Amino acid sequence: MKILLSIKPEYAEKILNGTKRFEYRRSVYKNQAVRSVVIYATKPVGKVVGEFEVGGVVSDTPAGLWGTTRRHSGITKQFFMEYFENRSTAFAIQVQNPVRYDKPLDLSDVAGSSPAPQSFRYLIPNGE
Repeated sequence: MKILLSIKPEYAEKILNGTKRFEYRRSVYKNQAVRSVVIYATKPVGKVVGEFEVGGVVSDTPAGLWGTTRRHSGITKQFFMEYFENRSTAFAIQVQNPVRYDKPLDLSDVAGSSPAPQSFRYLIPNGE
């Protein structure tokens, strides 16, 4: 199963070039069958640019998660701490085997007429 994530273009690029190996979230999907993430790079790009395999999901306090993932975070500690301010739990999706699409796709090619997700959206393969 795949999910679609909206990711800022600079972070999508870092994921695809291998320098950002964790995608941080305040909440994550519950379905354990999720195996890959399709990346929608938000505006001004506004395209589906690639995908990656999920290596697992790590959850901890923000300070604990930063300590575990900081070397491959692709972001600053200040940005991380501001993002998780007033949160007791932080999540990180481990990025494995990122693949950049040869030609970026329109969101409608992947999600139909649905708008870009605020958090995530499960993608249902054709025919299911």
